[in-house]
Amino acid sequence: MNQYLDINPEVKEALEQGKPVVALESTIISHGMPYPQNVETALNVEKIIREEGAIPATIAIIGGRLKAGLTPEEIEYFGKKGTEITKASRRDLAALCAKGEDGATTVTTTMMIAHMAGIKLFATGGIGGVHRGAETTMDISADLEELANTPVMVVCAGAKAILNLQLTLEYLETHGVPVVGYGTKELPAFYSRHSGLEVDYRMDTPEEIAKLFKSQTDLGLRGGILVTNPIPEEYSMDDTIINKAIDQAINELEEKGIHGKESTPFLLARVKELTGGDSLDSNIQLVYNNARLASRIAKAYVELSK
Repeated sequence: MNQYLDINPEVKEALEQGKPVVALESTIISHGMPYPQNVETALNVEKIIREEGAIPATIAIIGGRLKAGLTPEEIEYFGKKGTEITKASRRDLAALCAKGEDGATTVTTTMMIAHMAGIKLFATGGIGGVHRGAETTMDISADLEELANTPVMVVCAGAKAILNLQLTLEYLETHGVPVVGYGTKELPAFYSRHSGLEVDYRMDTPEEIAKLFKSQTDLGLRGGILVTNPIPEEYSMDDTIINKAIDQAINELEEKGIHGKESTPFLLARVKELTGGDSLDSNIQLVYNNARLASRIAKAYVELSK
């Protein structure tokens, strides 16, 4: 086991007994929404996973230790400290461990730590991707590279709508990452169900998706699989409203000269303001929806692996 890794006793027991486990990121707690809503949401996601018959493992870095599974007290600590905590991508991991500091895990670092711990499934809101204007800025999320190299299945509502979705799909194709649409052949656009872009495969049951993952694992193919799960219809936002808010937020981002890891938190917060909080409500509901699906896939995968 990695010398920097601490696996929560409940998670460790579940993995040893072959029970389904679902990883969760911690950036959504520290940078995704204000306290105490962030803590309430994080605990609700864990509750949903338990109700579906799986064990939640919220991933984070605390005091230089890689944590696979947090206690409610640790989640509360993360929620209160909020944006004071470093948003940790792959390049930050060694430095945070060496300095004994805290880090909120992104999709990238959650995948890395989940894989170290032996966790196969990860539920999140949306992945990072190719940013708009990347042909000149080269701003491409490390999440895509991690999906190409780390064998963890990621369940999300698509790439974040603030990104260039077409180029994100092209990047994933180039790196051999299968993109699955749950119940749809169309890539969900995070806040809404439609993007007009096509994914690689439509699959209609958790069992079907679990079989794909098992086949990829058995074949010894490197890299993960991206499962895109459309936001529930009742929480889907009007395309015109959300796109107008995103365009305005991106213009303000450019005017302020914000770039790099600060881009996504700024854009999501600004879109929330411009939509009167509707985008945050949608964000929370899609995370809940993804946690349910990831739990069902995890259960099906465990059954196949017996």
